[in-house]
Amino acid sequence: MSAQLRAARGLRVAALAALVTVAAPNVASGQGRGGALPDFTELYARQAPAVVSIDVTQKPRRAHGAQLSDDDAFSEFFRRFGRPPGRDQGGRDQGGRDQGGRDREFEPQSSGSGFIVSSDGYVVTNAHVVDDASEVTVHLSDRREFTARVVGSDARTDVALLKIDAKNLPRVTIGDSARLKVGEWVVAIGKPFGLDNTMTAGIVSAKGRDLPQENLVPFIQTDVAINPGNSGGPLFNMRGEVIGINSLIYSRTGGYMGLAFAVPIDVAMNAVEQLRAHGHVTRGRIGVQIQMLSPDAATAFGLKEAAGALVNAVDGDGPAGKAGVRVGDIILRVDRHSVASSADLPRIVAAIRPGTKIDLGLWRNGAPLDVSLVVAELKDRAPATAGRDSPAAKPRPKANRIGLALADLSDDQRRELDIGSGGVLIEDVVGVVRGNVQPGDVILSIVRDGQIRAARSAGQVNELLAAIDPASAVTLQLRRGDSQFFATIKPAPPASP
Repeated sequence: MSAQLRAARGLRVAALAALVTVAAPNVASGQGRGGALPDFTELYARQAPAVVSIDVTQKPRRAHGAQLSDDDAFSEFFRRFGRPPGRDQGGRDQGGRDQGGRDREFEPQSSGSGFIVSSDGYVVTNAHVVDDASEVTVHLSDRREFTARVVGSDARTDVALLKIDAKNLPRVTIGDSARLKVGEWVVAIGKPFGLDNTMTAGIVSAKGRDLPQENLVPFIQTDVAINPGNSGGPLFNMRGEVIGINSLIYSRTGGYMGLAFAVPIDVAMNAVEQLRAHGHVTRGRIGVQIQMLSPDAATAFGLKEAAGALVNAVDGDGPAGKAGVRVGDIILRVDRHSVASSADLPRIVAAIRPGTKIDLGLWRNGAPLDVSLVVAELKDRAPATAGRDSPAAKPRPKANRIGLALADLSDDQRRELDIGSGGVLIEDVVGVVRGNVQPGDVILSIVRDGQIRAARSAGQVNELLAAIDPASAVTLQLRRGDSQFFATIKPAPPASP
């Protein structure tokens, strides 16, 4: 399997005394002004008391054998520093078979980190740390333990809020992640591999990272050493303010490989406030599907720069559909918020309270246009299954100037694809064609000079393409299975003499 993002989920091991791993010598204080390296000692002394360790017992599940293989990447680590999770003190598998050889249920255990945000006992961590929890125990730095109640969790931002019955607790200072700069020193305090109160340090590597299936969170990327058990712990700036929650690592081994990702604290605290008030998080939606606007597509739509979110599908019963938003519109603004890219729109809209009236600034047919709508509530639901069988092929027609062999759709094919009229089938892609296009796609429209022209027949599309400069890129609206999108197709470069 290729390298993938894995949640830095806690793995339970025997707790050791407070261990501090400092990434830079204590030679000067501050952000390294004048070439000196930062001193983290004061930050640790002030902030570590507000960082907690979290042990989770999950709901019982049936096991079929050992929970950790002897050739696991962490097996040697556990042999030297503690017993593997899922095994008793004699090294026997807790979750395997009983003496009669029968499968039996066991209660998985895991660990994570968190931080106190109020003196009366509210604790923030990752949602994945407390998934399916039957019991959550919070350990303070002074060795006190409390059974915690899960107030609520939000999977979309990976944020959970816990409550313990305690008063006069130390708490962190919440910072402003918008002020964070790439290159700043940042530190994490948490419980990697069960080692309580471990500090690690690094810098901000990037901001606003878009990760697969995580389009509502503009992640902070760091090179801080984050490992299983750090999940849910705070990421501090050098002023001692929490500016993120450590959530993900990029790893081929399950351990640190130099790429760690944190949820910005402004995103997290928005979720925390709603969880505290209502026990759940509500988000806005307007009912459109969007995609990135490439420079070539921007030119085709008559825009001077590739800014905004290109609408490739509209829910007719949603707010945008009722307000008259169309496929091919480009959303440039939501109220006073500019939409610089397609990644901005979901975050802007999700942060709006359902029921709020907003104005959208659109680009349509080469000119600006404003529409108003009322934001609806975003509901969690499983994604639609894509990938209908492609329409049956007829005898191959000749390829046009950009290498696409086109054919008209039959009435049966239109009904199968739920296309009322028009639509042209791409039966084959001949030669070198650069762009997201493949046989079986259906052309719904062609974008030219800022105008969207419906694709009515293979002959009409071929004529339109023939009239365009052979060296120019062409932007098409395509249907593939249950999805539709805009793709910019570039002709193959001329062969060398």
